[in-house]
Amino acid sequence: MGLHFVPDNLNINFIGIRKISYAVSIFLILLGVGSLILSGGPRYGIDFAGGTTAQIKFEKPISDETLKKSLEASSLPGLVVQQFGTDGTSYLLRVSTMPETSEGMHAIVTGALDASLGGTKYEIQRMETVGPKVGADLRAQAVEAIYYALLLISIYVSGRFEHRWFTAGFIACALGGTMFGLGYMGLNKTVLVGAAVLMTLVLCWKFKLVFALGAVVSILHDLLVTIGLYSILGREFDLTTIAALLTVVGYSLNDTIIVYDRIRENLHNDMVSPLMKIINSSINQTISRTVLTSGTTLIAILALLIFGGGTIFDFALTVFIGVFIGTASSIFIATPVLLALESDINRESFRPKKDTRARSADGRLAAQV
Repeated sequence: MGLHFVPDNLNINFIGIRKISYAVSIFLILLGVGSLILSGGPRYGIDFAGGTTAQIKFEKPISDETLKKSLEASSLPGLVVQQFGTDGTSYLLRVSTMPETSEGMHAIVTGALDASLGGTKYEIQRMETVGPKVGADLRAQAVEAIYYALLLISIYVSGRFEHRWFTAGFIACALGGTMFGLGYMGLNKTVLVGAAVLMTLVLCWKFKLVFALGAVVSILHDLLVTIGLYSILGREFDLTTIAALLTVVGYSLNDTIIVYDRIRENLHNDMVSPLMKIINSSINQTISRTVLTSGTTLIAILALLIFGGGTIFDFALTVFIGVFIGTASSIFIATPVLLALESDINRESFRPKKDTRARSADGRLAAQV
């Protein structure tokens, strides 16, 4: 006997409570948007806003407050002190962009520490400076990376479930090429990506790429909720966060594909039952695998959150939120989109195809005789 987390005969009406899930999702998105507005936008880290990061290793443990007080006299703008590791000897110092070079920053930090900490020995292991122009370019490239991932997803889902590789590929190439061209002309890439995402949704609906539309809407939902909750928690957005968001996109897609695969199989075997019944049956049949996969993933990420240290904390936090939200959206967002657009689904494309190949009297293919 195998290990069962849920009964084999589970029969929950997931689609029946979709309106509740809509309300919860809208509330979380509005909450996140409100947080971003009140905060004046995302709180960018050094990678995106520009500034300097210094990693310092002390000979013996030192408290956060002691280190902050020792640097007060230097008047470093936007100073953030973050413990690096768990032994209290390694720290990351982050400051906003200053006119000084890395060498100048090195002199300021060492001067402040030497004056305040007396004979405490330390070593500045690394110091990195990112200019504001580089930070702005990285922000634009990060947003582009997420959007191009969505385009590739729309091609894959349309081809796999609706066998419309050409249509999806043509739309993706047209949108991607247009956005690249307009961006090359100097238009704001963040605005372009927002417009391109809207056009992607409209075109998927117009050309009846229903499965692709469901997957893209689900992933956009996951990104918006994750970013909103991340903002509410007051965390900084940097390249690590973008890497985590792309990880969330991949995980959310994988979970959605599992449910979509079962829906496709059930449509193949049952051409007469209402779509709502087929969707509910498919979710119930895959819920055990969903719980097992998501549960083990969350346990591993929780271990990273607790024991991974400061350097990987933001990545783990983003993935933890994203996996939880992505698991729910594959059930309560991706599948209801299919139901809402039921009239656009060509159920004939799922009808089993007759085998017209020549066979011998005993049923073997002619080529095998």
